[in-house]
Amino acid sequence: MIKINDFSATPKYVQVADAIVEAIKQKVVEIGDALPSINDLSYQLQIARDTVEKGYRKLRQEEIIKSSPGKGYFVAKEQSFRLRTAVFLNKLSAHKKIVYDALAAKLGNEASIDLFVYNSDIAQLRTLLQNLSQPYDYYVVFPYFKEGREKAAEVLSVIPTDKLLLLGRDVDGVHGDFPIVCENHEKDIYEALESIREPLSKYSMLKLVFPDNSDYPKTIIKGFYKFCQEYAFDHLLVGDLNEEPIEKETCYINLAEDDLFRLLDKVSVKGLEIGRDIGVISYNETPLKKFILNGITTISTDFRLMGEYAATSILDGLKSRLEVPFYTVLRASV
Repeated sequence: MIKINDFSATPKYVQVADAIVEAIKQKVVEIGDALPSINDLSYQLQIARDTVEKGYRKLRQEEIIKSSPGKGYFVAKEQSFRLRTAVFLNKLSAHKKIVYDALAAKLGNEASIDLFVYNSDIAQLRTLLQNLSQPYDYYVVFPYFKEGREKAAEVLSVIPTDKLLLLGRDVDGVHGDFPIVCENHEKDIYEALESIREPLSKYSMLKLVFPDNSDYPKTIIKGFYKFCQEYAFDHLLVGDLNEEPIEKETCYINLAEDDLFRLLDKVSVKGLEIGRDIGVISYNETPLKKFILNGITTISTDFRLMGEYAATSILDGLKSRLEVPFYTVLRASV
C-alpha cells in the first residue's frame, strides 16, 4: 500500500509515513508486524534512503512504530481513523499558505493532508486528478483558472460531490450537496471601498489593476464599477501596469503582488509621495504590508478563518455555503 505520488507537493517522507498509517488502519499490517527495511523500501519506491529514514523517524516520534537493533522496524500501536484529504492550490502564495496552515492546524491529527499545486492551469488540474495514487475522503479545491473556466465543472466532475469542498469561489455547473467556503467578490470589494469612501475622496481617479489573462474573478470588476458609479468616482481598469503612466491624484487598487511592487517602483522613480500624491490599496492582507512605506492599505478576506471554516466543514460533515468575512485595514498609503 506504500506508494509515492510524484505530482504531489507533499514531501515524500510524509507520504511514506501517511501510507504506513493507512496500512495500519486498514489492517494490512498489525501490532508487532515487521515493516520493510529502509533499504528495501528505498529500492521499491525508487526514492532516497534518507527520505524513507525520515518517514520512519516521524512515525517513531509519534510512537506509531518502534525499532529493534538488528531486527528492523515494527508496528507499535493501532491507528484510529484519519480522514485522507487532498488539497489543490491554484498557486503558492503568502495568503494561500495562511489558509493551508489554518486548515492543517484545525484538522490536527484527525486527518492526513496531501498538497497539490496546479498553477491556475485547468489541464494540469485534470492531470493531477487523473493520476492520484489513492482515493481521498475529501478533495479541497481552490478553483481559479487563467483559461478554460468553462471546463471547470467537467474537470471537477471526477470528484464525488459528497467528497468535494470548494474554497474561495463557487463553480457554475457543479451540482450536488457539498460545502463551499467562499468570498463574495462583488459585494466584498464594494463594501470595502465604501468603508473608506471619505479618505478616497481626495483622489480624482480610481484605477483597478486587473491583470490581463489572470485567474482573478471578474466579479471583482463588477463590484469596483458599482462603487465608482454609485459614488461618482472617475474610474478606469488597468490591464497592464507596465504601460500605465503614473499620474497624481490617482488611487490604484492592486490585485497581484507583483503589480504592487511594480507600482511602488514606478511611483518612487517619479518622486511622488504615496498617501498624498498617489493612493495605493492592495488586495489580500499579508504580514509584510503593514511595514511597507509606513503601511499599505489592504482589503482582504480573513484567510485564517477560511482555513478554519474548511476544517470545520470536514470534521463536522457540513454541506453548507459559508461566506468568509472581508475587511479593510486603512494605513498610510491612502
